[in-house]
Amino acid sequence: MRRRDFIRLLGGTALWPLAAHAQPAERMRRIGVLLQATQSDLEFQPRLKAFLNGLMQSGWTEDRNLQLEYRWAGGNTEEIRRHAAELVVLAPDVLIAAGSAAVGALQQATRTIPIVFATAGDPVGAGFVESLARPGGNITGFAVFEYPIGGKWLALLKEISPRTNRVAVLRDPTVAAGPGLLGAIQTAAFSFGIDVIPINVREPDGIERAVTAFAQSSNGGLIVTGSPLAQLHRRLIISLAARHKLPAVYFERFFAADGGLISYGPDFVDQWGRAAGYVDRILKGEKPADMPVQAPTKYQFVINLKTAKALGLDVPVHLQQTADEVIE
Repeated sequence: MRRRDFIRLLGGTALWPLAAHAQPAERMRRIGVLLQATQSDLEFQPRLKAFLNGLMQSGWTEDRNLQLEYRWAGGNTEEIRRHAAELVVLAPDVLIAAGSAAVGALQQATRTIPIVFATAGDPVGAGFVESLARPGGNITGFAVFEYPIGGKWLALLKEISPRTNRVAVLRDPTVAAGPGLLGAIQTAAFSFGIDVIPINVREPDGIERAVTAFAQSSNGGLIVTGSPLAQLHRRLIISLAARHKLPAVYFERFFAADGGLISYGPDFVDQWGRAAGYVDRILKGEKPADMPVQAPTKYQFVINLKTAKALGLDVPVHLQQTADEVIE
């Protein structure tokens, strides 16, 4: 063997132990998270915790094999669009969003990066998916509710406040599910003999003027439908209902926890946990087009007895027994 061949062989042999012990670095995956809330909104912390816990159960750990990019857009439409564009430029493996405006902004920014929505109203009507069973594009996720919930809200309000014959429905006119949900409430209202008055949620001053005007007549009640704007202005809405002695039904637990009369709606913490499962499946190779949109499977019914007492209402015992939580 020639000397230079021997040296080359010897050099290669010296590297063998290093090659044998070297482990390939685990591939880092990136998730973009777009939220229609402020970072100071404590209601979103349990949701994100459920999301991260769900990912960990599937083997994904932040800073080990997963990197998350958060964008908090509040309820500002321009901010939502700007943050959506920023996230798409980062080329994440998956995007996740909460709220129709956020999902819509991401859809406008990309038709290729997979998008999972943890919450969205009427994804078919909004144009996010072709059908619930076969989304068909780069978007899938979890619907906020099914329209019959509008009748449920009205029935609860009528049962806890039988004298109510006028109901103002606070709604965000930009939410795709809005017309269908309002229609469901109006249909149910006919059987209860209740007049329904829509109030569009846009800015605090407008909400206060509309609710104050509505409250000038007696026997009124309030239904607050789901929207990021209602969430952002929830303390104002709750205080208006208390000031004008309006029994009110809200779409999410934290309204009742903050002093609202009744809440009935999906458990959004549960939905974020389930959304983690969809993100995991996409990271492992599945396509959003083949993953059906899912309806809520867990609802929360909460009654605030302290608020009921302040309104002079007696909550039926059977309602208290069926509630998931009674606040005293």
